[in-house]
Parts: sequence; C-alpha cells; structure tokens
Amino acid sequence: MIHLGVNIDHVATLRQARYRGAGAVQVGSGSAEVGEPDPVRAAHEAELGGADSITFHLREDRRHINDHDVRLLRRVARVKLNLEMAPTDEMVSIACELRPHTAMLVPEGREEVTTEGGLDVAGQLPRMKEVVARLRGAGLIVSAFIDAERRQVDACAEAGFDVCEVHTGPWSAVFAVCGGDMRRPELEREWQRIMRAGVEITDAGMRFNAGHGLNYHNVIPFTSVSRLEELHIGHAIVSRAVYVGLRRAVREMKQILMRSEGIGRVYDDGGLDDGTGGAA
Repeated sequence: MIHLGVNIDHVATLRQARYRGAGAVQVGSGSAEVGEPDPVRAAHEAELGGADSITFHLREDRRHINDHDVRLLRRVARVKLNLEMAPTDEMVSIACELRPHTAMLVPEGREEVTTEGGLDVAGQLPRMKEVVARLRGAGLIVSAFIDAERRQVDACAEAGFDVCEVHTGPWSAVFAVCGGDMRRPELEREWQRIMRAGVEITDAGMRFNAGHGLNYHNVIPFTSVSRLEELHIGHAIVSRAVYVGLRRAVREMKQILMRSEGIGRVYDDGGLDDGTGGAA
C-alpha cells in the first residue's frame, strides 16, 4: 500500500499569518506558547486520520515551523517523522540532534511560498556526499527532493541517498490546464517523465516517493503505481480541513490511496499486477 505523508507546514503558516513572531510570552512567574492553530496538535489529528508519516520543514528563517514545534513533535508523534531541510551545517546539526526518522534535503529560497523545484544534487555532488554521510551516520534515512531527471537520480545514487522524492509540481500544473485528460500529449509526457524517474530510482536501489501540488483529483493516477512507496501531501489536505476538519480530510485522502488495493496495480512499464507479483 502506498503510504501517506501529511505535511503540516501549512498549519503553521496559518498560525504565523496571525501570530507572526510570537512565541512564549511571560506574565509574572508564568509563561506559555501563543498562537493557533497548533501544528503539533495538527500532527495528532493527522495520525488519527490515518497518516503514515508527518512531514515538516524547518526553514532557516523559521517562517512557519519553529524550533519549539520540532522538538515537541519529536516527543509526541507516534508515526514516522520526515524533516525537510536545506543542506546547511545548521540544519544538519539540528537533524543529527533531533533524529527524526527521515531527513529530506530540499532547495530553499527566501522569497518562495513553498519549495519550488528540485534540489540540484548533480551540481553539488561533493557537498551532498558529505551531508548524506553525516545524516546517515546519525542513523537517519536520507531523502532528496529532485526533479524527474536521470542526471539527478544518478547523482543521488552516487551521493548515497536512501530515497528520492520526485517533484510532481509540473504534473499538477499541467493536470489543471488539461482538466486531467490523459489523452492530452502534454499531460502524458509529464506522467511518463515521472514514471521513468521512478524506474530509474528503484533500479538504482533507492525508494521512490513523490509529492508537491498533489490534491484529491490529480493524485488518483499515482494510486496504481507499483514502485511508488509514499506520497507527501500538505496544502490540499489542510485546505480541505477548513471545511471538514483535519482528521476527516486526511482519512479521505488515505481512502483514495487505498482504493487500488486488491484490484491490481499498474507496473511502471504499463503491465498490470494481478496481486501475485506477475503480469496479468
């Protein structure tokens, strides 16, 4: 079954929209953290909705998730924790101390709303080898968020990454323009790019994950991809939660991912898995 990783950054972004710069306040001899909604409580709701992992991004400027959040998450979370981070010395030190289950290296821009584009592993291979070695030395599974390009996959394998998460932002954008019509050649091209990358990743001995811009509609084709292990989804789930609550929003997404179970899953080369491991 494909696992669902829920990104709670967007809950923290909502908090910061009202309580920008807020933290612990002191009144007399007492103090308390201020600001809502609380991303740590959101992680608990996501777990109850069926999330298999919780993703959070500690940015260098702490624009949404902060240090207090990550330390509390590490204490209370009951599912896998996936820390998104820039490959900086500060973040590597925090990850080695915090010890989440997975550390995912991503590019980071000061002006971007969310991560845009994959990490250029091939263009900074010596640094990536160093960072991966430090993180793996601390006992972490190390992932890279990359574009669906062969040179990036090859570089990830050389650097020693355990996981590649393929950037699905281009797929999501084209899906919206095409209305999800898979007969449109531009959408088919994006799909094939992701599928080729998935084959290359798994053939290189790494895990194949995907995420970015996925929602309750454009995620459906991914439920039938046999090599895919995990999808990371945040904004769409948090947006849905405004109307129905986070626990239900996560449960609805989880149900979509589970629909392919027991009815056969599509191999990346176009064959159909009949559930026995062979082609039907």
